[in-house]
Amino acid sequence: MRLDRTGDDAEGQRRGGMAVVRIWLRPLSYLLGVSMAALAVVYLLDLARYGAGQRSPWQVFGRMSAADAEHIMGGIGEVIAAILGIVITVASIIVQLAANRYTPRITDMFFRDRKNMLVISFFVVSAVFSLWINFSIRTGERGATGGSFVPYYGVLITMGLLTVSLLMMAPYFMYVFDFLEPDNVVGRIKKNGVEQALRPAGGESDGAVDERRVAALSSLEQLADVALNALDQKDKGIASKTVDSLSELVVSYLPHKKSLDPRWFQIRDRLARDTDFVSMNAEALDKLSAARTWLEYKALRQFLMVYREALTAMPDLITRIAIDTRYIGQTAIAAGDRAAVAVVVKFFNTYMRRSLNAKDIAAAYNNLNQYRYLAEELLKAGWGDQVLEIARYFKYYAQTAHAMGLAFLTETVAFDLCVVNERAYDLHAPARDELLRIFLDVDKEAELDQQERSLRGVRKAQVKLATYYLQKGEEVLARKIYRDMRDERPDRLRSIRAELLAVTSNEFWEINDRGAVFEYIEPERRQLIHRFFEWFPSTAMREPIREEHTQE
Repeated sequence: MRLDRTGDDAEGQRRGGMAVVRIWLRPLSYLLGVSMAALAVVYLLDLARYGAGQRSPWQVFGRMSAADAEHIMGGIGEVIAAILGIVITVASIIVQLAANRYTPRITDMFFRDRKNMLVISFFVVSAVFSLWINFSIRTGERGATGGSFVPYYGVLITMGLLTVSLLMMAPYFMYVFDFLEPDNVVGRIKKNGVEQALRPAGGESDGAVDERRVAALSSLEQLADVALNALDQKDKGIASKTVDSLSELVVSYLPHKKSLDPRWFQIRDRLARDTDFVSMNAEALDKLSAARTWLEYKALRQFLMVYREALTAMPDLITRIAIDTRYIGQTAIAAGDRAAVAVVVKFFNTYMRRSLNAKDIAAAYNNLNQYRYLAEELLKAGWGDQVLEIARYFKYYAQTAHAMGLAFLTETVAFDLCVVNERAYDLHAPARDELLRIFLDVDKEAELDQQERSLRGVRKAQVKLATYYLQKGEEVLARKIYRDMRDERPDRLRSIRAELLAVTSNEFWEINDRGAVFEYIEPERRQLIHRFFEWFPSTAMREPIREEHTQE
């Protein structure tokens, strides 16, 4: 089966053609035009000096003695050799600096590049050709038996090679800088990884398949190296671009997994000796091979490595990693790849663990936002069992955060679960009732048998969901929330109601990725707050009477 990547190939060819025009054809045309124009002007001035008709172009360029050829070629050979030395020196310095800044593997990429090798080869051939043309010149002096010999065409060709060599220097240096531009380096690594992963099966040997696996794995590691080096140098743009490219590589790969050679998914030979796999036991490796998810696992391991470093070095990159992980999950959902979704969920959980261990509230907050988006996509796809699993993880992290004194994260989980429950109701998901039960258990300590007094933020989220059910005419569901809350202290119930009614704007007063206020309830739903609290005993919801004491 041929993979349908016609659109991507056409776009790549278009960009490649534009790059050839921009870097090579246009500068060469300008430089050649200016050089020829200057030569024509100077030549006409010299003709005028000698008088019209006394010197024709053929007389100037078409006649050459052995002494003339020897004189000309002596200078040309030195110039071409000097050009070759300059090109190699400058290119080597630039490549080494780029390798130190991004990834040492840039050197290998550079010297494997076809255009680079063609240009270097052209300079070398020009130098060797000029050397032998110079050697073939014979003046016929000192009693030589063969007489004089002038390699006329060889000298002209050498002049042409020197001209082209000089004209190519500026475009070639432009090409080198363009080649080593960070976005292009990252894009080239990603393209190579996709090509290795998506090469159609066609009678390859086991060794060839292993070679492709290792090449794709190397692309993932190179991208991670670039991201980590960008983190060290506080280069947010390159770090973000690299993280996006890691995700794009996997996103390009996922839809075509079914058409790949089954041997591609086996973790063996050199792939099994990779750092991330060699530490795993045989059973774990067999499960990963059976699930056909080693590439997704490897890519997300690179995300995790960057995530760990970004927690302290570049917190803004955390959100980018979470977003790109969600993109991988969404692509897996679209491809019907449950095993890949399970890997994505596992790494979202690991991000949460890293954030909680570091007590980084902002990282966990942004991670939860993307995690919830993934749960909503799963609901739309009808994968209710996976959503229930995620909801249980949310509950666990909410209780863990509460035990660590990170109450805001517990509240964040509660409001995210509120949104998930709303989406489940809208989509008529079979998992709706179980999702509600998990939501109502968020404020209960897992290790205790009795119900603990609820956290204020969690109760607000539950009241918000109750108003949603009431708006939809689902009083039975709203009553379930009421029964869970009816043992709350009256003063807590009154304060929760007052605080929810006081929030009249959904515009948060600080910058955040969500851009909304958790407690905000739309005006048409806000009036249902009173209806919900009417179910509680009137004495519980009545404001306490303040007694005034007077002195007689």
